[in-house]
Amino acid sequence: MGSPKKVSPSTRSPKKNSRTLHDLFVQESPHFTITSSSPTSGNEELLSTISYCTFVFTFTDPSESPAQRDSKRLQLTRLVSILKSSKKPVHGKVLGALVTMISANLFRPLPPPSSPSAITDLPEEEDPVSIFSPLWSHLQIVYEILLKLVNSTDQNILRECIDHSFLRNLLALFQSEDPRERETLKNVYHKMYSKFISDRSFMRKSMTEVLLNYVFETEKHPGIAELLEIWGTIINGFTVPLKEEHKLFLMRVLIPLHKTKGMQVYHRQLAYCVSQFVQKEPMLGGVVVRGILRYWPVTNCQKEILLIGELEDLVENLDPDQYRKLALPLCTQITKCINSWNSQVAERALYVWNNEQFVKMALIGTVEVFNVIVEGMEKNLKWHWSKSVRQLTESVKLMLEEMDPDLYSKGLMDMEAKESMAHQEDIKRKKRWERIELEAAKSQFLNPQRYIPSIAFLPARNAPQSSSDRSIEKPENDNKNNAMSDELEVGIFRSTYGGLVSDENQTVTKSYFNFGFAIKKFGLYTVRDSEEAI
Repeated sequence: MGSPKKVSPSTRSPKKNSRTLHDLFVQESPHFTITSSSPTSGNEELLSTISYCTFVFTFTDPSESPAQRDSKRLQLTRLVSILKSSKKPVHGKVLGALVTMISANLFRPLPPPSSPSAITDLPEEEDPVSIFSPLWSHLQIVYEILLKLVNSTDQNILRECIDHSFLRNLLALFQSEDPRERETLKNVYHKMYSKFISDRSFMRKSMTEVLLNYVFETEKHPGIAELLEIWGTIINGFTVPLKEEHKLFLMRVLIPLHKTKGMQVYHRQLAYCVSQFVQKEPMLGGVVVRGILRYWPVTNCQKEILLIGELEDLVENLDPDQYRKLALPLCTQITKCINSWNSQVAERALYVWNNEQFVKMALIGTVEVFNVIVEGMEKNLKWHWSKSVRQLTESVKLMLEEMDPDLYSKGLMDMEAKESMAHQEDIKRKKRWERIELEAAKSQFLNPQRYIPSIAFLPARNAPQSSSDRSIEKPENDNKNNAMSDELEVGIFRSTYGGLVSDENQTVTKSYFNFGFAIKKFGLYTVRDSEEAI
């Protein structure tokens, strides 16, 4: 075997070694103005690299070369390594150039946000990669540079380059639909909140404006969960007693956030923020519970399940002095959920009775509270379609009977008495209508093949009239009907009955007075164009 052939230096191709990736990038991209001469100092070299990274790729323009994108990513990575390896603080001139480069890359127009639950409503088999931004390969490194600056640079020096406009633009980036960017942005923004003590009030106010705009204007914002996560750490640091400003934030921002359609996306973070307030001041529990009940959903079963769980957690932190005040509204809502035709809602509401604090609150409540509970249990056992719900209801019923059998028996008796009274009222109402029909059948003008679709009665002759009544013409034959004028004046009749009246201005005959009198006599009539019932 012969020795390998040596290549002399003169036979090497100088063109191959002199063509670097940097040269190719400069040749293909006329947008970059890089100094051809070697830098004379470290800061000049760093400034050259920063200028190199200022150009922004859209990743959608077909004229952009993949080699150019890769080269920029390498230069950004080089910047990160320089900042990490440097033990000295960043020079002011370099810091300004870095902030300018960061602004050029991050602050960009974002597409309009999609529907509130677009991400959560994706089917399991659908790939969610479509919402990821193609810019992330560059943005991730830019965020890393920003975070490194915030951690390593003195606050006073950094504040010279990062002003309120920068913070406001950074907050607007939470509207990005890329969850990777929002997660990184959350860490950066929270770190800046921790460092910029003098700007904390401004940053809280800016975040509050975003949340209010979401609740009362658009209901479209992908970053509400991340903003509430930042708020959770901020609230955790509030001192006791809470300031009035913080209590207003709870009442005007956090509680209304329960009413939006997309609440499921950020409910975990919202519930944590609310629980932090109640843990710091248990007296705020009553405000929170009433606020949640005020915004209780009507048709959204998933929201109901989430809110039931939140109420259960809040009961754990409530001030025991508030149990008696909150027992009735809270137990009434839980009972409504127990009677829900959605089996998941009903089962979740029944599981609340495993909570010792909730059971204690229900027993402390008045007899009225227990009557509501008993009525809900008995309705479920009698009418609910789900077998599992009926079985759970039976278990809860046995538990309540064991706790206080006398109170449960009294609740049953009150429920039966209430049902009996309702049945008697129904019988009376039916008999009243039967008497009206009988009285009307005796009238000589009654035509069983026709009906009066609408009848309007005016108040008595001496009663005050509304403006609409004054425009109605009174019957002309008052002398003929003086006997009945003190009982009733009849105004407009719109009817095909008998063909006697076809216009509002025609005189009403005595037969109509008789019919109207019969209706008044038994207390059932329709009133129109009148402020008073007869």
